[in-house]
Amino acid sequence: MVNIHWIDFAIIIASVLFTIGAGFYFARRQKSSTHYFAGSGNIPAWAIGISIFATLISSVTFLAYPASAYKSNWILLVQGLMVPLVLLGLIGIIVPLFRKVIQLSTYEYFERRFGLFARMYSSVAFILTHFSKMGTVLYLVSLALTSLTGFPVYWFIILLGIAIILLTLFGGIEAVIWMDVIQGILLIIGGLFCVGILLFQPEQGPVYMFSQAISLKKIDFGPYHFSLTELTIWVMVINGMFYALQKYGTDQTIVQRYLTAKTDKQAKKAAYIGVLMSVPVWMLFMLIGSLLFVFYQSGGLPEGIKSDQVFPYFIGTELPVGVVGLVLAALVAAAISSLDSDMNCLAAIGVEDFYQRFKPGITDRQKLIAGKWLVFASGAAMTMVALLYAAWDGEGVLGVVFELYAIFSAGIVGIFLLGLLSRRANKKGLYVGIGACIVFTAYAVLTTTKIDDKLILDLGQLNFPHHKLMLGVYSHLIVLIVGYVASFFFKSEKTLDELTIYGYFKNQKK
Repeated sequence: MVNIHWIDFAIIIASVLFTIGAGFYFARRQKSSTHYFAGSGNIPAWAIGISIFATLISSVTFLAYPASAYKSNWILLVQGLMVPLVLLGLIGIIVPLFRKVIQLSTYEYFERRFGLFARMYSSVAFILTHFSKMGTVLYLVSLALTSLTGFPVYWFIILLGIAIILLTLFGGIEAVIWMDVIQGILLIIGGLFCVGILLFQPEQGPVYMFSQAISLKKIDFGPYHFSLTELTIWVMVINGMFYALQKYGTDQTIVQRYLTAKTDKQAKKAAYIGVLMSVPVWMLFMLIGSLLFVFYQSGGLPEGIKSDQVFPYFIGTELPVGVVGLVLAALVAAAISSLDSDMNCLAAIGVEDFYQRFKPGITDRQKLIAGKWLVFASGAAMTMVALLYAAWDGEGVLGVVFELYAIFSAGIVGIFLLGLLSRRANKKGLYVGIGACIVFTAYAVLTTTKIDDKLILDLGQLNFPHHKLMLGVYSHLIVLIVGYVASFFFKSEKTLDELTIYGYFKNQKK
């Protein structure tokens, strides 16, 4: 534990109070559900782009990336590097598609393409995926603040939980986006401060620090041999391709940003900004971890300190007064910018895909009130999950979250690609693909999950053999391939070209 100066603590408190104030400032504009969830339509592309970037960069990135590079190397960054490679050619197709065929919910596209069940299935998968991470993000940032201040972790969980709820509850998506802009910039400044000190404070200078990080293989992406059973560059390349498609093509937190832009051109520009800003910042925090290893290789760390505690320890002991508060405010900002987006989007999905469906004829005022109640409920649930993690000492939190993310991905990218790339695919074929995906996921989870050091289901050599990150990849491929093949066994359905990639190419010829 490192106790920080009261000035730094005051900076953190001020940043949280500013966040709450922003929620109340934008509250007077939230007079319709459309404005609450999609904004005014006049938000500039650069602001939406920074919001997309800030949503992708959570406090897990702030803490986990330096810890990963310190302990190993940059292999986790490979997933992020695949995002621009996959998406720079697809954003021009995906963004106009969603702006044309949906009103608010991403999963409206799935219903128009494959029927109601596809929408409900993908919507529930989104809810479970994001709910599984929200409490974790809140817990991790609170734990870091506790290690630096000495205050109980429960205080920070409750304080930050209240601040995020108030910002999102009153300010809507407009407040979320503009706060993301501020928080995203603060995150970059905080990271640059840390890199600057790590490079220039040591007597040997920046050239030495870089060369040592490279020679010690802390700036490296290996192992490079082909294997899907362990964490290799190939696992991360494959996983990264599907991660990119899942985030930008099927994730409500990103797709909802497309709808806040005034035109298709502005929406595409925002998406490009979000993609191209994320990768350098991911690299920045990986570099921090590599430089930390060089910085402390000759000693100076308390005995028994873990890799995920090194960066917070560095912040508390090496940064000057005031800068510590700024960097910790950036850490808090990273959590807020991720969680406020999750809460607004979960509420949007709840209203559009469920409340409005099961209670037709409701007024816009009722939708707005329901959305606010759902924001409050999701925020309260997030806070409770974080408090449970604290009660359990958070053992194995990140591992559990990554596994849940793979499980709850539920083949959504497969559904999206099947609908986008094939006119022949139909809903009955898709249902067969989803069924196969569920069976496969159950098999993979049961044959790899241990309770009291025993597998839940031990099939010997037939157990799922590959790295758990591949589980999500396979689920997408199973839905895509099985769904496509099975569609040939059912009567063909008429598919509107505007729902497929062929509609895009047809419009390009005009």
